[in-house]
Parts: sequence; structure tokens; C-alpha cells
Amino acid sequence: MSQLPLKSPLASLVSEGMNSTVESLDNLSMDSFWLEVENIKQSAEAEQEECSLADVKTQEEGEAEAEWLQDAGLSDLLGDHASENDNIVLLSTLTKTQAAAVQRRLDTYSRSRRRKNKHPVRDVRDIFGVVSSEETAAEKEESSPDQLWHNLRTSSAQRTETQEYFCTVRNPGKEEVFNMDVAYSEQAAVLLKGSFLSESRKLKDGNALTKFKIPKGRLGVTRIGDLSAQDMKKIPTLALIELTALCDILGFELKRNKAAKLKTTEKRLFGVPLNTLLENDQKLLPNTKVPLLLQALLSCLEKRGLETEGILRVSGSQTRIKSLEQKLERDFYTGLFRWDEVHQNDVSGLLKRFIRELPAPLLTAEYLPAFAAVQNIPDLKQRLQALNLLILILPEPNRNTLKAILEFLSKVVARENNNKMNLWNVSTVMAPNLFMHKGLPNKIPEGKEKQLAEGAADVVRMMIHYQDLLWTVSSFLVAQVRKLNESNSKRYQFCDKRIKNLLRKIHADKDKVEKNQAEPCKVVKAHASLLLKDSLEVRLNNATRAADVLRQFQKNLCQNGWNIVNTVNLLKCNNSMECTNLLLYEVGGNIGERCLDPDTYLLDLYHINPHAEWIIKQNPSYPRMF
Repeated sequence: MSQLPLKSPLASLVSEGMNSTVESLDNLSMDSFWLEVENIKQSAEAEQEECSLADVKTQEEGEAEAEWLQDAGLSDLLGDHASENDNIVLLSTLTKTQAAAVQRRLDTYSRSRRRKNKHPVRDVRDIFGVVSSEETAAEKEESSPDQLWHNLRTSSAQRTETQEYFCTVRNPGKEEVFNMDVAYSEQAAVLLKGSFLSESRKLKDGNALTKFKIPKGRLGVTRIGDLSAQDMKKIPTLALIELTALCDILGFELKRNKAAKLKTTEKRLFGVPLNTLLENDQKLLPNTKVPLLLQALLSCLEKRGLETEGILRVSGSQTRIKSLEQKLERDFYTGLFRWDEVHQNDVSGLLKRFIRELPAPLLTAEYLPAFAAVQNIPDLKQRLQALNLLILILPEPNRNTLKAILEFLSKVVARENNNKMNLWNVSTVMAPNLFMHKGLPNKIPEGKEKQLAEGAADVVRMMIHYQDLLWTVSSFLVAQVRKLNESNSKRYQFCDKRIKNLLRKIHADKDKVEKNQAEPCKVVKAHASLLLKDSLEVRLNNATRAADVLRQFQKNLCQNGWNIVNTVNLLKCNNSMECTNLLLYEVGGNIGERCLDPDTYLLDLYHINPHAEWIIKQNPSYPRMF
């Protein structure tokens, strides 16, 4: 379990915050964690596994920045004569803190190139625009990390001497707002200018977790899966830039591992890359998003294991588990494997083994250190912000697989009274399986084992408890995707001055909504070509929501005596006003496709995306086969 080093003058304060977390979790047993670590070691030793790894070489100065710029979709900035057009489109959507994060990495890369006597790269000012010396000095004074930390420490010194810094657990048990309209890094910058952690308190009850609520704006909430694949491809790039900006503000260095190269395996299930598993499974069942083997393991445990005392914690027989693995490799795809004959503790052992045997960590080799380092952020809300961005950065197969596992773990916790596995028990058992991997060096500083173990378990606990929040796409990211789509479609040739102006207008969409709310109503058409030939005419006003349109559509079907039933019986009217089987999408304009939250106010959405079509579709369903 690797850890990101702190680089800011706030290191001592964060350390104190982490110590408080450790103290607060003393009453929560870590026995399950260390028992699971021992089981993993015994399993590996029994099989005498060897792992062929690529040597992890220390990167030269500028290499990490070059890789970051490539992953952030800004690789053209590394060339000497590259075209700026595509990069200008992306840069034009960035907030001030995001742009600063890009600037810092371009600065570092440029310095490294000059030291190596290579051809000079373009100056950062050529990308973000030339500004006056006075403005530059003012911005440096305002946004430089050193100055921010100086301001922070100055304001800290002015507090009462009895003020302590602990892991922030604002009002445990009470509901707090989780703002997704404003970029997280911008929120953090505002906190640094004011009173940072002013309401923080010591966490006394390890099970107390603050409740957060995402306020629904006029455009509704967007979940992962609501956006088209085309739009979702833009999200990881934007999320990486935002995560880097957030870490810069908080004073953490975002370091990433290089993917380790492992020997290929002849197996078909265990030790097979997720992409390969899904490619094979999709030949049998198109649109499969989670490996069929994992679906089968989870389904078996949900049917017969949720009530089992100590499920996940009590280890099955290693001999039986190894034998079952061999039988699965042979019989799984033929349908001859008998799940009803398998002991539930052995199935849970197979589940954990499946996770550990993946050639690369489920949280990816590149970002496993970042997931582990989340524990070092003293503020709970900011830890969740970082986790949310990391989830969005994950490749789709990893993200879908992780979600399936977390949903199962939530079901285990929900049966705590019967299986004696509370949230912390489940987290301590699963943390080693997610954060320890044979393909990565396991360098733990001496004396830090307990702190890192509890921190990893706490990260797993947050992912289980807050998974609905973590699988949400922030409104500010959706707004940036819209701007990218608009810019790409219009092919603007932005000048430096225009880029600078656009960087200051991240909330332009919100301003448009307020400006156009005076328009009383608008008549649009909602299409349902897969259900009906005719379109539904909808009169919009400030109170019209997506749910209202779906009810109107369902009502029209029923009043006309229609009863639509397709071969899989997805939709029945039956004189019911319910429309849970129907969804409303916005398609085209400045978005590829987006499934609308039922509480989306459609007149506001029309002003944001006037060229989109609105389409009513049946709710897609992906039932498990096992």
C-alpha cells in the first residue's frame, strides 16, 4: 500500500489530523485486516507464486509531467510545432485552478527540456495568453501554493491556542450539502483564503459518518451511466486535470505508478485482464459490463451467503478454493459447474481471490497510490471529492466491476444483525484485497503499518458507504463537456485573448439559465420512435420537469387504450400513471446523449441546449444470467 508524500508546509497539520483518525479508530478492531493479510500471504506461499515485474525506474525530471500532459489530453503541447487547435478547445473550458495546474506542469516540463539542451517548447504564456506584469504578479501572489500555505498558517496562528486540527466530521448524523456545481479545486481555494477546518472536531465514534446530500439544481443530477460513451470518454481527462488542481491546492503531490508488465496466463477466468474477460463474455452475452464470473460469484453469495455469520471474514479452505478455481476454469462456460454444492465461505474466498489475481489492481496500478493517499486529506468532504474524481478516472471495466462489488458489500452490511459484519468489519477484510497486489512493490515505511492499514480500510469504508455520491458526475464537469462539444462542432479558432476570457466564465451556463428564465413558456416535441410513430407535443414553463413529460406520455397512452408490450415485456400501461419503465433523454446539440433526472426543469435545459432532441426510451435493463 503505497502512500503519496506530502509536499506542503501543512504536512505537520495533516499528520496531526491523521493521528486523530488513528486514535479514533482504536476502538474498531483491525484484527480482521491482519488476519486477511496473513491469509493472503499463506495462499501465495502455498502456491509458490512468482511474479515477473517490470523494474520500477525512477523517472527523470519532466517525464512525469510529460505523461500527465498526455493523459490530460494535452500531448500536442509537448511538441515543437504541434497544432494548438484541439488543445485550445480543452484549455478554454478550464477553471482558474485547473489552468494553474496545467501551467505548473508545463513550466516544469519546459525547464527540464532547457536543462537537457533540447529544442525549446512554447512558453506557457503563448498558451494561456500574455498578461500585464502587474496582473501576473497579483495572480502569483494570490494563487501560488507557497503564498496560500503562508496565508493558511498565518490565519491558523491567529486561532486560540486550544484549537486543534482533526479529521473533519462535520456534525456526524446530520445532513450536509455536497456542492457539485462549482469545481472542487475552486471550493478548496476559497477555503484556504478563509478559515480552513474551522468547524473540525475529533472523531470519537469510528462508525459516525456524515450524511451528504447533492442539491439538485435546475438541470438535475447526472449519474455515471447517464452520459453517452462518447461524452464519458471526455470525463476522465477533465477529472484528472481537476484532481491535480485539487491536490495542488491541498498541498499533495499526485504521483502515479507505471503499469507493471506481468506474464500472460493461459487461464480463462482467474488472472485474466478485465478487458479480455469482458471481450470473451460479450461474445456470449452482448452488452456485458461486469465479468460473468464475478456476476456468478456475487449472485451465489447474495442468494445463500448474506445471512452467513462472518461471511467474507471467515476464510474457506485454501485447498477447496484452489480445487474450485480449477473446476471453474474447466466447467464455468459449459454451464456444468454446480454452485449449490459450494460452501459460502469458499465462494467468498473465490471472490477475494478473483480480485487479487487480476493482472493489474482493480483500482489500477497507475492510481492505486492516489486512492491510498486519500486518507491523508484531513477534511472528509475533500476526501470524497478526491475519491469521486478518482472513480471517474478509472477505466470503464474497472469502474463497473468495482461498483458491482461495492453494491454487494452494501448488502452484506445491511444484514449486519444476522451475519455480524458491520461496515468497518467488511472494510477491514476487503482493504487488503484491493490495496495489496503481487504486481506492485509493497514498500511500507517502518512504523507506518497501522496508520496505512487503518487508512486503507477507511477508504474502502467511504467507497461502500458513499458509493451513490461517488458515482455521480459533477455538474461542473458536465458543463465542461458541453463546452467541449460546442467548441468542437463550431471549430472556433480561439485567440489568446478569447481563451483568457473564457477561463473566467466557467459558470456561463448558470448565467444563461437565470437570464432566460423570464421566458414564460416554450412548445417542444418529445419523440418516442421506438414506441409510437407520433411525437408528443410538450408545452414548457418554469415548473415543467422531465417526470411531468413522462407522466403525460403515459397518460396519453392509457387514455387512447394502447397497451404496448414487446417481446421481453418491458413496458405495460394497464391504466397506470406510473412511468418507471420510461426515461427521457436529451440527444444532440452540445451533448452526445444524457439520461435526464426526473427532476430536471426542461425549460432551463432548453435554454442550455436548444438544439437537442428529446427522446423517450424504455429503461434499459441488464439482468444477471446467474
